[in-house]
Amino acid sequence: MELTLALLKVFDLPKDKIIWDVSHQAYAYKILTGRLKDFHTLRQYGGISGFSRPEESIYDTTIAGHASTSISSAIGITLANDILGNEGKAVAVIGDGALTGGVALEALNNIGAFKKNIIIVLNDNEMSISQNVGGFSAYLSKSLTGAVATKMRYDFKQAAGDAPFGSTVLKIAKKMEKIMISAVSPGSFFENLGIRYIGPIDGHNIKEVATALTNAKLQKRPVLVHIATKKGKGYAHAENKPDIFHGVSSFNKETGAALGKSTSLSWTNVFGNKLCCMAEKHKNVAAITAAMKDGTGLTEFASKYSDRFFDVGIAEQYALAFASGLAVAGMKPYCAIYSTFLQRAYDQIIHDIAIAGLPVTICVDRGGFVGADGSTHHGIYDIAYLLAVPNLTIMLPKDKYELEAMLELSYELNCPVAIRYARGNVYDNKNLPQNKLELGKVEVIDNSSDIVIISIGHIFEEVYRAYNKLKEENQNVSLINLRFAKPIDSDYLCSLLKDKKMVITVEEGALLGGAGQMITALVNNNELDIPCRNIAVEDKFYEHGSVAELRHDAGIDALSIYEKIKSYMLKAKK
Repeated sequence: MELTLALLKVFDLPKDKIIWDVSHQAYAYKILTGRLKDFHTLRQYGGISGFSRPEESIYDTTIAGHASTSISSAIGITLANDILGNEGKAVAVIGDGALTGGVALEALNNIGAFKKNIIIVLNDNEMSISQNVGGFSAYLSKSLTGAVATKMRYDFKQAAGDAPFGSTVLKIAKKMEKIMISAVSPGSFFENLGIRYIGPIDGHNIKEVATALTNAKLQKRPVLVHIATKKGKGYAHAENKPDIFHGVSSFNKETGAALGKSTSLSWTNVFGNKLCCMAEKHKNVAAITAAMKDGTGLTEFASKYSDRFFDVGIAEQYALAFASGLAVAGMKPYCAIYSTFLQRAYDQIIHDIAIAGLPVTICVDRGGFVGADGSTHHGIYDIAYLLAVPNLTIMLPKDKYELEAMLELSYELNCPVAIRYARGNVYDNKNLPQNKLELGKVEVIDNSSDIVIISIGHIFEEVYRAYNKLKEENQNVSLINLRFAKPIDSDYLCSLLKDKKMVITVEEGALLGGAGQMITALVNNNELDIPCRNIAVEDKFYEHGSVAELRHDAGIDALSIYEKIKSYMLKAKK
């Protein structure tokens, strides 16, 4: 809050550009840049985004949903301004957690090459970096970077350049300054990268923050302002439970308790519970997460098997490369990563795991629509991008039983595996039999009709409702559960399809390159003269809203599936 006020006081927006990393921390900024009247719609269907969105406001510079990108953007904006002769500063506001991300560290490594006044504000809320805040360090930073000191520094540099032995004197002065900084602050790391360091500053003191930001503008090279804050400050429940209040849905202001929180078992719960059981049985089972221990259901695993649990921070690339090392040495690593964040580690899936055929299991959480986080977080591309990877077994459970069975099967397989499941309540239809899981084989639910629906993964819940509605109307259809996107027992599947009049696939994933199009290709390549129809997510970005609202928009909710299938069947009869 105080940082936002200081930024708005010191910088001239929108000429100056504020780039909020992740932008969960930009809510006060949204309110103060013209969105107060719409703030009650935050993260709701048709409302304002939970992240920075340039189309929403001229004060939002970039789309920021994934961590660690702000410094890179700030460098680009600063250099472009210089090349094009534009006025204005670029300020990257990044949290200490996001600074663990490889993209941020790559930017820091590169920034020293440019002698430009790129400004970074490190909002350190005690979740990662040093807590070294004190009067003397704040005083030193002001003394070293204030207007008088800055002018003296550059005047001295110019004078020394013209004087005998000036270069030697200048080197000694610079060395002494670095020694002073490193002696009383954590700034030596940044100084050694060519970044002027200011801090640590009390991030809840508006005057001190504003002074530091003003001094940062005076520098003629990259500068980092390190502010120390308390996560959730001003609201006791958030201060006491900063991890839980990092990103929240509706809650009771008085008690801090979540409102309308489901008590049902989630896909994530099932995964976490099952992996704990497997770890008890198998001593080589390890779990890896990228700063999402709670979100991926690994809290209990971390408590019970701390020597085999690894939280690597916001570093998905490292997580999978690290997992490959564990696998080489005989471990069975399970990497639980949200679908949208797994996109960052695509090279490691191919280069470090799949080519070598290592037995790493990637547990792809949040497959499909995720709701209020919107377009930057929907996991609708994973099936398409994973299908292209050789050696990779892709499992798509429809329910609780299949997720547990697939985790067991993954342990037995000596190859890379991806298991993709959804956010929210796990489907647990006890009316259906728990048919044995066989690698590559589909599950036949009903084979009574020459019109067949192939359901792909967790969307089965919607498909099954549509199937039952058709049955109630005496519209006879067959139903197959795909289970595996790779490998597929194509001989068995083709034997089931050869006498059908129409194949309809349904998935909560991208249409282009998805499993439905793969099945269409399989039908065509095996010269089966059967029309195929693919129901999937169209080639566009979907904004925020509830999963039910987004599925309806995409035409993959039960009612839409029912109506589409009925339309296909009607056309087929003509």
